[in-house]
Amino acid sequence: MTDKVPSLLRNRDFLLLWQGSAVSSLGSNASAIAYPLLVLALTGSPVSAGLTGFVALLPQLLLQLPAGALVDRCNRKHVMIWCDVLRGLGVGSIALALLAGRLALPQILVVGFVEGTLTVCFQIAAAAAVPNVVLPAQLATALSQEEARTRGATMVGRPLGGLMFQFGRAIPFAFDALSYVVSLVTLLLIRRDFQAPRTHTRERLRTEIAEGIAWAWRQPFLRITTLLIAGSNLLFQALFLSLIVLVGHKSSAAIGVMFGVAAIGGVLGSLVAPRLERRYSMRAVVIGANWAWALLVPLLLLVHDPYLLGGVYALMCFVGPVWNVVISAYQLAVTPDRIQGRVLGSVGMVAFGAVPLGSLLGGLMLSRLGADTTVWVLTGWMLLMALIASVSPSVRRAPSLADTHPLPPTPVAAG
Repeated sequence: MTDKVPSLLRNRDFLLLWQGSAVSSLGSNASAIAYPLLVLALTGSPVSAGLTGFVALLPQLLLQLPAGALVDRCNRKHVMIWCDVLRGLGVGSIALALLAGRLALPQILVVGFVEGTLTVCFQIAAAAAVPNVVLPAQLATALSQEEARTRGATMVGRPLGGLMFQFGRAIPFAFDALSYVVSLVTLLLIRRDFQAPRTHTRERLRTEIAEGIAWAWRQPFLRITTLLIAGSNLLFQALFLSLIVLVGHKSSAAIGVMFGVAAIGGVLGSLVAPRLERRYSMRAVVIGANWAWALLVPLLLLVHDPYLLGGVYALMCFVGPVWNVVISAYQLAVTPDRIQGRVLGSVGMVAFGAVPLGSLLGGLMLSRLGADTTVWVLTGWMLLMALIASVSPSVRRAPSLADTHPLPPTPVAAG
């Protein structure tokens, strides 16, 4: 008779990691909605708003690989601690400059790039840490709770950021800086290590990075899903800015509430993700998610009320957590811990490298084509992604998550 898997509610270290990241995500979402509002208020230019998002997200494209190697070389917990310290100082400088009346676009761009760089390192380290603080049988459940945390922070943080911005432009940035302090405290209280014991000798950095790229490339299913994630990430980043412009005549609070309504779909999706992961094959999830997005994008042009727009976007957000839990659980389960950071960096360079491109292209298209035409272009793009997913041999022959080789059992303190 097998031992019953303990509840994650009894895992002190996972709860601390989850809680700290939840507060930090809340602050980041509040400032995320405030950044484009601030740049639009300072410059009145959608291109400048798109450029700000592009610069802040550029590290997702440029620095995933070295960040992954750093995470595999260094103590992952220490990496996360320093990232929180430096991100808090950076975003805090925006609040101070606003209060002093001395904020300029170049400072926003520099802080955005530095914060984006540190966020890449933090996210890779945090993702690689999860399999080391939970049991293998708990991995999918832990990832679904991570998704619920992320979506819940979006649901609350974005309307909160819009509301705070309306009362004072510096408030959401000061709140974000404080959230990094809370995350730092929870990391300092965690007892467990975030990596398995290191037994391999270090190679040259280029050699170690190449090892992670080569391993990921040899996995056909991970290869095609990474490209599909890149395509959808480009779409969603451009769509995010498009929705802000579509509702630009409304108040900043209304824009925040719109994204908060959308985030409800993400929260609900994260809650049902473990059940759907057990019920549907990875092939069904990949193909179904891409077609759902392709069919929902044009509906954004049929409604004009911010809350109805948020409702349509909520349906799109409902699908995301199911995709993320299934694909992430598979990737973490099949990847050896010693190269986890490098594989996450390799996949992230492609998947999330499309995000800054989406921000830049979204700003350019909105400036030249207008919001309605931009949404139609994005509809065509998502239809292409759905067709690729449907005909890909790697997707149609996708393995079952249950057939993957699980990670070796990890002793987890239940206190």
